[in-house]
Amino acid sequence: MRILRTIAEVRAAIREAKAAGRSVGLVPTMGAFHEGHLSLMRAARTENDLVVVSLFVNPTQFAANEDLSTYPRDEARDGALAEAEGVDILFAPDRAEIYPDGFATNIHVAGITEVLDGASRGPHHFDGVATVVTKLFGIVQPDVAYFGQKDAQQVLVVRRVVRDLDLDVRVVACPIVREADGLAMSSRNVYLDADARAQATALNRALDAADAAHRSGERDGDSILSSAHAVLSAAGIDAEYLELRDAETLRPVAELDRDALLLVAARVGAARLIDNHLLTLTSTTETSTTTDGKGDA
Repeated sequence: MRILRTIAEVRAAIREAKAAGRSVGLVPTMGAFHEGHLSLMRAARTENDLVVVSLFVNPTQFAANEDLSTYPRDEARDGALAEAEGVDILFAPDRAEIYPDGFATNIHVAGITEVLDGASRGPHHFDGVATVVTKLFGIVQPDVAYFGQKDAQQVLVVRRVVRDLDLDVRVVACPIVREADGLAMSSRNVYLDADARAQATALNRALDAADAAHRSGERDGDSILSSAHAVLSAAGIDAEYLELRDAETLRPVAELDRDALLLVAARVGAARLIDNHLLTLTSTTETSTTTDGKGDA
């Protein structure tokens, strides 16, 4: 595995690969790898000739009161894990490489970034995501890019960017990877002490309760949400949001007559955690989804 620091180095490697007719898969990350990240790398390794993983803690998606300075970083550990998964290139630039002096461009996706995490974290968050991902797509020029379904709103934002800007990349959302007790894997789980770690399992249990209501035939959105609220309340968790949203537009869903995302965010101990379940008319199983970005967003 090669560790590359500059855009010029990556572009040279990509030109060589594409000249040889090799397909390129990209896994954008902020590091602190866990099994969820590794599952994305495995998917990319299975489907592509050349696998690129970017490792960049993107400062533009953090607010002043968020955890940019303390976000977990361990490049040596991450590099060893990526190499073990067969990654070909680890792109680990510094901030100035991505945001040089005078950088003044910002990509804003209207309509799906003002709600949920966009409302909780502020408009800068998804602007930062959209901008850095667009830069990475321009640098790496991947055929396919892999994201985790845990960040469901982020996936929708990336798909909208790809569709609206006619970027030639297929976006794949891979299933959420969970701990044995159901907690969604996250780099921020390292912030949890033992008590908070146990309390955090209520997030997935709340979503499971809503799933069960849906599976039993309940279609009223408020009733489904009430099942989840009861679990969170019993665990002493006050959610930032717990909402039922259209799986493509993120419009509120009052009656489940279409696929919907049940999404939750909450601060548990020292960590802000998110999770979601996909509720469909035929099944509530979390599944991998793909798009070329030019169809549904």
